[in-house]
Amino acid sequence: MKKIIALLMGVVLPLLLLAQNTNISNGLVFDGEPYLVVNPNNSQHMVVAWMGFKMYNQIVIKTKTSFDGGQTWSVANYAPHTNPAYGSADPSLDFDDAGNVFLSYIDFDDFIDSGSVYIRKSTDGGLNWGAPVEVINAHSDEGKYPVDRPWINIDRTGGSYHGNIYITTMNPNVFGYVPPPYNPYFLRSIDGGNSFEPWKYLDITGWLAGSLIPNPFATNAVSINGTFHAAYPSWVYSQNPYPQYILASSTDGGNSFLYKSIMNLSGHVAITDTLAKKGYFFLSDPSDPDHMAFFWLLNDYGDPDVFMWESYNTGNTWSSPVRINDDPIGNKRIQDLVWADFDSDGDLIVTWRDRRNAPDSTYTTSSEIWGAFRHKDSTHFSQNFLISDVQASYDTILASAGNDFMCVIFTNDTINAVWGDTRSGRLNIYFQRMSLDGIVSSTQQLSSEKLPFLNISPNPTSDFINVGAKGIKNISFFDSFGKVLFQIDNPITKDEMTLNIKEFPSGNYIIRICSENGIQTRKIIKI
Repeated sequence: MKKIIALLMGVVLPLLLLAQNTNISNGLVFDGEPYLVVNPNNSQHMVVAWMGFKMYNQIVIKTKTSFDGGQTWSVANYAPHTNPAYGSADPSLDFDDAGNVFLSYIDFDDFIDSGSVYIRKSTDGGLNWGAPVEVINAHSDEGKYPVDRPWINIDRTGGSYHGNIYITTMNPNVFGYVPPPYNPYFLRSIDGGNSFEPWKYLDITGWLAGSLIPNPFATNAVSINGTFHAAYPSWVYSQNPYPQYILASSTDGGNSFLYKSIMNLSGHVAITDTLAKKGYFFLSDPSDPDHMAFFWLLNDYGDPDVFMWESYNTGNTWSSPVRINDDPIGNKRIQDLVWADFDSDGDLIVTWRDRRNAPDSTYTTSSEIWGAFRHKDSTHFSQNFLISDVQASYDTILASAGNDFMCVIFTNDTINAVWGDTRSGRLNIYFQRMSLDGIVSSTQQLSSEKLPFLNISPNPTSDFINVGAKGIKNISFFDSFGKVLFQIDNPITKDEMTLNIKEFPSGNYIIRICSENGIQTRKIIKI
């Protein structure tokens, strides 16, 4: 059935938004760096963590839990500081196979050069957190302060290293001056997070991160056969005259590593905009241990675009980069904040922050969250689609490193995304859950979700479209590149509207209807 669907993917990807964007954090001062995790044994159970303001506590890590797929969320909990003078940052989360949730983060004071990476365990699904366990201290590698952007992965494969907890971290951009060279660090726990073994450098001679990249962040994954992978940046001329990304892989639970090059900047154009969030992301396909993907931004076509490299032989060779955002090439609109995820059968979702509908070409302009989908058996991505339901205005708080961030988890053909934006006039964390829908064969749909009432007819059409939905609030009409052609807002909601599209040329368009049932997006064929 899915192979039939895959053939249609290059044509259209209608989507159903199961709810409007939900403001999870609702903070009055600051919320940033959200991270989302979904229980692999229960797709309705999810936990989100973020940096949030708490009176008299500096910045803390806050968390919320949902047991109904994001329809309702628990009250915000937070991880107390290990020292009243500390502040917290950089949360990441993962589940073990028993349904326990682990929270990794840093708790530190950059004025007195102290702090650590910690993890906390929750045995009740993320509602409460246990005592902190130190992973690595700011002075564990004296003078290097290896406590920045920790990343957690847990082996749930059932193999020899099942239950291992892996954390990577790096030298920070806090604590003032950290002398080169810079390193990604690797740590593991083999006792369920009760303790961590001594740290080791993830990079080695011949595969060093080097002295020119002060924040060699490692992006990690555990493949379905239990291999641990981590990708990190490097620029050492004797290794490669160009900046490159290196893949470190361990088949023995982190005891030893093999190294390969993913890509380098030879023939490519790096992004020079200092404000753009140029993060990179590595994934391993849970349906195929040999298949992996790497995502980054390049300026090859005159503005920052989202690109993907793939390997089908465990990283020995990699494809040429594929541009994923489908707005016009060279339109001087910045894409950044890329994230991606495979679902369990190898389907792929890629998301990013997009400015194709912004009024100018700068970073400091309004933005939206967009995505693209590719079925495992397809060679092409879908048309890009909107994930956020408003165009968020720029705020200067986004210029600070890490404040804007997003995360997406893909489960059972359903997209779960969190990100920070400033639509409310302050930085808050928003959530969206979307079900892939509307790709129909002769017998059944891809998604089994029950659809709210929506009628669009005739389609195809040459002039008018009749739209029927419960309590229509507004309608947006897009061309195939995602450019807004017109919008209609209704001061008084109604259940039926007629649109005149006579003036537009023949082709494919997208209509987005916001109603009392949420937001639904459909393809329109103009003949």
